[in-house]
Amino acid sequence: MTTAVDHYLSIQKEHALPGRGIAWIDDLRERGIDEFKANGFPTIRDEDWRYTNTRQIQKQPFTPVDTPIDSTLRERFAQCLLQGLNSHRIVFIDGRYSAALTGEAPLPKGVNVQSLAAAIQSGSVHVQKLLGSCTPLQKNGFSALNTAFVEDGIYLRVDDDCMVERPIEIVFFNTERGGQLIQPRNLLVFGERSQAKVIERYISLTDIPYFTNSITEMIVHRSAITEHTKLQEESNKAFHVGGVFVRLSADAQMVSNNVALGSLIARTDLSVTLTAEGGECYLNGVYLANGRQHVDNFTQVDHQQPNCKSDEFYKGVLDNRARAVFRGRVIVHQDAQYTDAEQQNRNLLLSDDAEIDTKPQLEIYADDVKCSHGATVGQLDEDAMYYLRTRAIDAPTARSLLTYAFAGDVISRFSLKPIRRHVENVLSKKLFGVDRLEDLV
Repeated sequence: MTTAVDHYLSIQKEHALPGRGIAWIDDLRERGIDEFKANGFPTIRDEDWRYTNTRQIQKQPFTPVDTPIDSTLRERFAQCLLQGLNSHRIVFIDGRYSAALTGEAPLPKGVNVQSLAAAIQSGSVHVQKLLGSCTPLQKNGFSALNTAFVEDGIYLRVDDDCMVERPIEIVFFNTERGGQLIQPRNLLVFGERSQAKVIERYISLTDIPYFTNSITEMIVHRSAITEHTKLQEESNKAFHVGGVFVRLSADAQMVSNNVALGSLIARTDLSVTLTAEGGECYLNGVYLANGRQHVDNFTQVDHQQPNCKSDEFYKGVLDNRARAVFRGRVIVHQDAQYTDAEQQNRNLLLSDDAEIDTKPQLEIYADDVKCSHGATVGQLDEDAMYYLRTRAIDAPTARSLLTYAFAGDVISRFSLKPIRRHVENVLSKKLFGVDRLEDLV
């Protein structure tokens, strides 16, 4: 581990980072360096990483690269676009903003978008004030590493009372260059009474090893309504560690859709803090793993004030020798009376060798609350299989239909139809070898 830490510290000193010499960003990066030196990478001795071993990530010396844009890359990127999605698209290639591939449609008035690198160099007061304000560094070496390298990503600010009709799609596209270190840093700020939907998508066309270590900070002001969809479809030989850290103000509402479909090892930390009365968050998650994939979801909802609501519903489908981890924590502080919190994690194992470690948790320090949590792990229902077989449906098709039905009630919660359709088709292809859901029957 010491060797891996030294490798990244030496790269940080030599790498050309935007804004070097600007006091506030130098100070933020220095904080990340100090925490990374102190804690290093998490190990299975750390309770929050007990079931996810990071040694494979540490063994490979990943480095950042700069990828030129050519016509071939443009054509390959076009193959990955979500069908039917009419969005404002911002594109990053190997972690760096690409003006050449970013959509040309103008953003509506009241929506301000910059690459984070440009915002840092321009001296944005908002970025200086808010960047890093939601991200925990202590005891999380990956967050500290990202902070030490703050380089590029998106800075999005939606003004007060602005309603954005089309979703804002942020695409992080990885090329065929293996061994890369890609560390996006995103800052999303939603003004009072604003409404917007954001899609954060990670994709790769080829199965090559690389390391994505991303952080997204979201600040949702009073009475704002937002939906954030993270769609992770990276190489099955890659490693993905992501943090999504959210702060909700009074009467704000946030929907999170977390979809994990790729990577050899994938870990997402999702933390929502309800800082004032009337806040609501709805956390939907679906993860699919097969082969020897390992997917880990760590969620935390922090109820700090009264009269807030949270609803969390995660489902996983595991096949072959895949392994998944779910650890969800809901904390209700002493002052958070009249909290309404629900948490569910359900898992379907399609083989005898698949494995899930699930641990939903409630920590309640208030005495007038409504809270519940639960977890289930099981295989396909034999009675349901028998019922479909007696209706002249063959065994593989019956298995497919029941598996899709299991995941479908989470997917149906996604408000954007192109996202639902895409996830359905990926589920069909990865598990059953057909390109579209209709081909199952």
